[in-house]
Amino acid sequence: MKLTVKHLGFSYDRRRVILEDVNFSLAGTGIYCILGKNGTGKSTLLKCIVGEHGGTGRVLLDGKERSTYGQRELAKKIAYIPQTHTPTFPFRVLDVVMMGRTAHMRYFGSPGAREAEIALHHLRFLGIAHLSAQPYTNISGGERQLVLLAAALTQQPEFLILDEPTAHLDFGNAHRFLDLVLRLHAQGIGILMTTHFPDHALYLSAETLVLKDKTLWKHGAAEEVIDEAGMSALYGLPVHIAQIGTRTVCVGGDIA
Repeated sequence: MKLTVKHLGFSYDRRRVILEDVNFSLAGTGIYCILGKNGTGKSTLLKCIVGEHGGTGRVLLDGKERSTYGQRELAKKIAYIPQTHTPTFPFRVLDVVMMGRTAHMRYFGSPGAREAEIALHHLRFLGIAHLSAQPYTNISGGERQLVLLAAALTQQPEFLILDEPTAHLDFGNAHRFLDLVLRLHAQGIGILMTTHFPDHALYLSAETLVLKDKTLWKHGAAEEVIDEAGMSALYGLPVHIAQIGTRTVCVGGDIA
C-alpha cells in the first residue's frame, strides 16, 4: 500500500495552527518513524491520516482518497492504535482481540471458532496468550497496548499506524517492542509510528520524518536525518551521536 499526504494542515481554531502544508509519500512495506518535540503535532498528524481529525489537504491510500473508502475496506488497509485507551467495559482480552475481525465477517455476524483461533494466534505471537481470559479493564497499560496491537493484527491490515507505542512500556519491554516491529516488518506489514526517541528510529533503520515549526522539517533515512546539529536544534540541548559496537546511538545532554 502507498500512503500519500498532500498539503495537510490542521488547526483547532484560526489562531492555534498545529500543522500546515505537510507533504510526504510512503511505500507500504517500510518502517517509518515520526520525531518531534512535545506539541509539534505528531499525534495530530496520525489522527488526520486515519480520519479522526478533519484538517485540510489530502490523504491518499493507493492513489485513492481515504475518505472514499468504506469502514470495512479501510480496516483492511490500515489499523490505528492510539497512544492511550481507557477501557469502559470489562470484556475478556480474547473478545477485544476478536473485535479486530469485524472487517472480515458478514454483516451482523458473530465471531466464531475461526475468529477465536486467529485472535489466539496473535496473542501467542505477542507473548500474551496467558491474558486471554482476563478482563481488559484489569490489565496494565503496557499490556493493553499489546492487546490493541493483537486486535489490529487480526484485521490483517497492510499498514499499522502506532502512536507512541512504547509510552507505557518499561525499558526492557520497550526494547522488545522494537524487536517486534522488526518481526512484523519481516512479515510484510508496513509500520508508521511516532516516538520521542531518535534511538528508536536508528535501531529500526527507519525512514524518518521530523516535524518542526508546524510542518515536515526533514525526511530521509534515520542515519542521515538524525545528526548532532539537527537533533540539537530540534530538542534544544546538546545531542551527540556515538557508535556502541555495531549500533549508532543518540545521546542527549553534556558529556563530561
